[in-house]
Amino acid sequence: MYNQDFFFQALIYLGAAVVSVPIAKKMGLGSVLGYLLAGVIIGPFVLGLVGKETDEVMHFAEFGVVLMLFVIGLELKPSLLWKMRHSIFGLGGLQVLFTTLVIGAVALLFQFQFSKAVAIGLILSLSSTAIVIQTLTEKGLLQNIAGKSAFSVLLFQDMAVIPILALLPILATWGGEVNLAESELDKVTGVSAMPGWAQLLLIISVIAAIIFIGRFIARHVFRLIAETGLHEIFTALALAMVIGIALAMDAIGLSPALGTFIAGVVLAENEYRHEL
Repeated sequence: MYNQDFFFQALIYLGAAVVSVPIAKKMGLGSVLGYLLAGVIIGPFVLGLVGKETDEVMHFAEFGVVLMLFVIGLELKPSLLWKMRHSIFGLGGLQVLFTTLVIGAVALLFQFQFSKAVAIGLILSLSSTAIVIQTLTEKGLLQNIAGKSAFSVLLFQDMAVIPILALLPILATWGGEVNLAESELDKVTGVSAMPGWAQLLLIISVIAAIIFIGRFIARHVFRLIAETGLHEIFTALALAMVIGIALAMDAIGLSPALGTFIAGVVLAENEYRHEL
């Protein structure tokens, strides 16, 4: 019975994609909007064909984003990122700052408290890397100036998540309205319970380990795999790397997609990047 339900749900998802995405593309809307419309139509609020297994589907969706950022990282060499540093931190920083100020000001006009207005502005200043990059790739805009500028903004937004997550607990206690000892924030465990300096040191250590392994160890591992002549082992190794990095980044409270993107950039100059 379980297998029948699983295959029936898979048939619904695949059928919705096959029907809606070509229609959306014919109408000039792009495949991303086609997928979104398909999800809305088959979801619990319209036809109700799927919806109970939302949590399980989200895990697949998140892993797809992680894989996509890894592949994008493989296409970007560190030298190219260094050339883009001004647009990443300049243009990206301005976008996050300006959007936060504008949305925060609008929230203040609607009588939101200052801390809540700032939190709303910070949250809404971020956008979906997966959706934007997919759209840019489909339209062939990722390699021109506008596409690279958009990618720079997206990359800065991914990096900005780290200080924003650190700032939100401070905003939650702004004005003394929430007592940390009595709030849910005091119940966190693991990495979240560590002092701020310890969390920062752990984050730097994990990222440094990813860079070190990617630059100095991965090449030897890839050479050993290449000597076997089995392409499927390369696939297994790539998936193991992506999953391992995603788990490590998730354990320290960072975006798994950001971690795999960094790994992809580090491996971009590796002689086995095409096999990956």
